[in-house]
Amino acid sequence: MSDMMSSWEEFEVTVHTSPGHTCGTFSRLWLNLIGSQGETPPISVSEGDHHLLPGSSCPVRVRANGPLGRLVLVRLRLEAQTGFPNLDWHCSRVEVRKLVDGQEEGRGGTGAEPERDPQVQVFPCDRWLRPAEGDVELRSGKLCLLKDETEEKLKQQRLKQLQLQQKLIRWRSFVDGAPQCVDLNSLSELGPNLSYTHKSSAANVHYLKGFSGRLEAWSSFTELETVFAHIGHQNNTARFVKAHWMEDWYFGYQCLNGCNPLMLRQTRLLPPNLSVTSDMLRPFLPGGSSLEQELERGNIYLLDYEVLDGVPANVINGKQTYLSAPLSLLHLNRQGQLVPIAIQLQQTPGPQNPVFLPSDPGCDWLLAKIWVHSADFQCHQLASHYLRTHMLAELFCVATLRQLPEPHPLHQLLMPHVRTSLQINFQARMTLLAANGVFDKASGSGLEALPVLLSRASERIRYESLCVPDDLRHRGVDKLPQSYYAQDALRVWDALHRFVVSWVDLYYSGDDEVQQDTELHLWIADINAHSFNHSSGFPPSLQTRAQVSTFVTMIMFSCSALHAAVNFSQLDFALWMPNCPASMLRPPPQVKRSLTEDDIVSFLPDVNSTCRIQAALTLLSQPAVDFVPLCHYKEVVFRDDGHRGLVEAVQADLRAISDDITERNRQLELPYPYLCPGRIENSVAI
Repeated sequence: MSDMMSSWEEFEVTVHTSPGHTCGTFSRLWLNLIGSQGETPPISVSEGDHHLLPGSSCPVRVRANGPLGRLVLVRLRLEAQTGFPNLDWHCSRVEVRKLVDGQEEGRGGTGAEPERDPQVQVFPCDRWLRPAEGDVELRSGKLCLLKDETEEKLKQQRLKQLQLQQKLIRWRSFVDGAPQCVDLNSLSELGPNLSYTHKSSAANVHYLKGFSGRLEAWSSFTELETVFAHIGHQNNTARFVKAHWMEDWYFGYQCLNGCNPLMLRQTRLLPPNLSVTSDMLRPFLPGGSSLEQELERGNIYLLDYEVLDGVPANVINGKQTYLSAPLSLLHLNRQGQLVPIAIQLQQTPGPQNPVFLPSDPGCDWLLAKIWVHSADFQCHQLASHYLRTHMLAELFCVATLRQLPEPHPLHQLLMPHVRTSLQINFQARMTLLAANGVFDKASGSGLEALPVLLSRASERIRYESLCVPDDLRHRGVDKLPQSYYAQDALRVWDALHRFVVSWVDLYYSGDDEVQQDTELHLWIADINAHSFNHSSGFPPSLQTRAQVSTFVTMIMFSCSALHAAVNFSQLDFALWMPNCPASMLRPPPQVKRSLTEDDIVSFLPDVNSTCRIQAALTLLSQPAVDFVPLCHYKEVVFRDDGHRGLVEAVQADLRAISDDITERNRQLELPYPYLCPGRIENSVAI
């Protein structure tokens, strides 16, 4: 009998349900302990007085009939109870303590529990479980690379988890030539761990709703001003825009600090298809200087919307709308202002494609700038916003779920920044970007243009343009005195990069360990296979810790700070519609003539489509009530000893940046608040 008793092993297992009021379940929980040498038979946890209630702890004694060896996994399985609702259960963790002769090992059975008990093995869960999932295995211990797994069963578990994920999370093409998305037919397929509830403060669209039936054009600027008085009176930025939108200095300022600060670039060589001459531009340059000299000095900047050339324009309210693909030259003057000095509305030069100049009659010049703003709206919405933040976040999320198992340190670092993209993008494809959605009903780039523009913009993406220091330097906007987006983006990038470098160094002791990480290589290969063409400059592989750190920083910045800059700013610059028209109702002018204000109004979008766009932007610009600020993490892994210091350091860096931006903005007539870290959401969630 004593020999038989000595082969038994007994454990006290405590299952913890998370405290949220919906975290409990009526389902029965079965549990096994899995060791390196064997496993226990399944035992029911929720029996008798033990229920899986919110915030509860259910203890159970588990006996192994033979030696388990080192305890490596806890297997959980939920079983729905007949006659009871089948509710998801949110498990916080499972704690296991080995007993000796029925007593707690090393403790003499006193029952006294210190704050941190070294005898307790913790198996974190921190996720929703449901009966349909079958067996779910939890592991104890730290995050690690595959090479650092000491138990064969843990290596097998990593592989098994990825094989399951690859069945559940599949690729689908949304637009040929653009990054692929998750293959979903309904939101319920995402499951509770990849879904979320977005609660935003109520958006005031009260004054816009009543215009849905007005299919005609605006009668005058006075009518536009009346509507603006109701919808924009509390928005200081929008009021500033309305006051200054016709001024040339403001046109340049908006290229740097508006909702699309990604288009402007320094040029030292004129595009061959821009019909300007040195004599033509001499009046708009400093006395004694020439166009050639200003180009050489780096004082000439270019906006080029060639991606729109030939893109089919939408039909709205039964009327054909028009797109243009403008080129605009800007000059950095001696006051440090960027001012436009030439605008050509189409790409192909010719007698019916004049170059508009600041010396042209006021309304001609203003209309040319409005055409640039309308082109910018299309590129902003589909390229800078949807492609470069939403689509990229989803690309990285799908690849991470399919190729990096949960114990991989980069899986845990990235998921808080990409998880929400699957839901918000699926909803966007079903609504905003679908038939009868906002793009179909109100944007110059409608359903016919959408795949053309997204695939073209994808062809033009370069990896360096997604990496902030490279992008700002190559576009020549990093040193401009009024480039607040550039200044703030660089500081946020640097803070994120320091955080990522320290995280990467925690797990990779040298570049050789990066090269040995087969999971990492499958991840980057999956990203490349489903994203851009070979000329994009995306790294085909990651060979060094520095390359890994830059790539991961790029992902985190794109999914948080860049999205904040291009999403939460858009209503401010679009509330005064002539500054950001989503469509144009007449073709670009082919000759210069003395236009009137009434002529300009006739180019602008109809009343109902204007209000439809503004209502949509109002909703999209509302941050969530419970939004998670940049580098604040709810996940328990960020609170463990190895990571807590890194998180505290990056949060301190970001607080210092917030303080500096707040102080700077106090001095500015038009503040730039969008990259203040306290306002940046951790992920693309709206």
